[in-house]
Amino acid sequence: MRQTLHRILLALLAIVTMGALQVQAAKKVHTLGDSTMAPYDESATVTRGWGMYFGNFLTNGWMSINYAKGGRDSRGGYEELWQTAKKNVTAGDYVIITFGHNDEKNSGMDGYELKAYYESIGETAKAAAVDLRGTVPSTTYKEWLGKIVDEAKALGATPIICSPVCRSYFDGSKIRRNGRHDLGDSFSVLTSGGIKEKQSVPADDHTMDYAYHSQKLAEEKGISFIDLTTSTAKLYESYGDAKCHEYLFDGEGSTHFNTTGAVLVARECARLMKAQGILTDAITLPTDLTVAPSTGDFGEAYKGQTLQKEFTLNGFGLSPETGTVSVTATDGIVLSFDKKEWQTTLSADYSGSTLVKTFYAQVTLTTDGETTGTITVRQDDKTIEIPVKATAVTLEGGTEVKAYWRLEKDDACELTGPATPIAQTFQGMYVQRYSNPNAKTVWPEWTGYDASRKMQRDLLTGDAWPADEIDDNPERYIQWGIKPAVGTELKIDQISLFASGCGGNGMCCHIYYSTDNFETRTTIFEMKSMPANNPQYVEAKPVLTVKEGQELLVRVYPWYNGAASGKTICLSDLTIHGMAVTATGISQVSTDSTMTTAFFTVDGRQHAQMQRGLNIVRMSDGSIKKLIY
Repeated sequence: MRQTLHRILLALLAIVTMGALQVQAAKKVHTLGDSTMAPYDESATVTRGWGMYFGNFLTNGWMSINYAKGGRDSRGGYEELWQTAKKNVTAGDYVIITFGHNDEKNSGMDGYELKAYYESIGETAKAAAVDLRGTVPSTTYKEWLGKIVDEAKALGATPIICSPVCRSYFDGSKIRRNGRHDLGDSFSVLTSGGIKEKQSVPADDHTMDYAYHSQKLAEEKGISFIDLTTSTAKLYESYGDAKCHEYLFDGEGSTHFNTTGAVLVARECARLMKAQGILTDAITLPTDLTVAPSTGDFGEAYKGQTLQKEFTLNGFGLSPETGTVSVTATDGIVLSFDKKEWQTTLSADYSGSTLVKTFYAQVTLTTDGETTGTITVRQDDKTIEIPVKATAVTLEGGTEVKAYWRLEKDDACELTGPATPIAQTFQGMYVQRYSNPNAKTVWPEWTGYDASRKMQRDLLTGDAWPADEIDDNPERYIQWGIKPAVGTELKIDQISLFASGCGGNGMCCHIYYSTDNFETRTTIFEMKSMPANNPQYVEAKPVLTVKEGQELLVRVYPWYNGAASGKTICLSDLTIHGMAVTATGISQVSTDSTMTTAFFTVDGRQHAQMQRGLNIVRMSDGSIKKLIY
């Protein structure tokens, strides 16, 4: 028995040692921030976060992991994003932290303190309507950032604070004070005597300057500080108001980048870090033409589907100073700059030795198995070849599963097949009603529906949409889901629904799905200023496996473009479709010559059968196997 336990302990030691070696080999930069840094689905929106491209400037085995999400302030950064990130942070890693945009909610007051104040004076309606995001620059903002810094240090990582990128708020040729995240011209203060609004301080008073206090925190903690506020102000001003918005931003305001803007900001962050001696051997700043990504793995899809991927041409210090870059593709691949006109050859002119240009490639899966090809980029005597690969998969076998929420008179789910639906729930939202006699709903012609077809009409708690929202509020969403039946897993091939606004054309929303309770998420729809009473058809066809014990969750995050009351987001016909197949989590360990004789958990406790997680299995020939269940 002692020999067997000894072998078990050796096996466990081998597992731990292997894991430790893998951790040592991985060199990671973790990025935490808001929508200006966040990842976006290139097929759903033109918006890009600069954290998507920071890894383009890393070399020598370093990689970037982006945890940023839209709508997060420093409190959400700590309570949500950091709680996910720190599971993956190990000694030697770097953690880049940048918040500020959403910390400015409530005109510089802390959201939780404001809610508590309204509750203390009996203003329950106002308390319920408070946006809980928002911090005070000199106190709660620094406190939440400081928590991330301290815990990153405790893990042996190196935290770096970046001040937030500017908003492109111009006053003549310069970025305004509030564009630089200094609310000193107009802010509110919560005092023991109540709220004081429209306060101001002189330009040299940094009381309400978030960027300033992020720098002060870095100094207090003895860590590096990257001043992205000043550097992006200079970048924007070098373009001027009109060209800045045209070339760097997504066309939806003065906050969010397009690909060019996001790449330039990522490069600027890398440049500033290198200038300060941070990761000097790991940061590369190319001065010629590069393409990102350098390989075109389109992933898997079902036969007949068309896959799309975004590529970025990055040229700095190009020679000659003025010229043309050509992009060509082999058969089966088409290219476009605007996702409207597709062809096999593109040309991009550049001047000033600089080029940042996005192009898109499409592959249609017409045959089973793998499709391959090449995209070739040429500039003067330089040639870059990008290998392209896409794989067609077939969904077959198992039992069909379909969960369908009609949302015409209630939130009941019609289920077909072996699975468990997850009932509709609301966070910061509620169902107003299922009909509107005055609504003249115009459905897509292909549906055959007329205006009598009803939708679920949902309102936010308090009924009044805030004036300053430009992105998700993490405390406001509508959710449904599905999970596999015991002993099965789900192969999902469709998620679809209809969504529209009602009462005005200012409704906006993001729709995501997730299989890890929204630690990570995939965007399937984004629309701003949705036309009222015109349901938009949302459909995703993922190649997605939901394993036994997992849940597939679908969420709609709405907001409104400007202050308004009574405006609703309308939803109907949510469908989740796929196939249920036998779960693959149990390995068959018996053979003709050997049989299992005992099962042990990782702490050495013996069980009559395998348990959830890692099992150490003793075979009849004395060998030890490691099995996951």
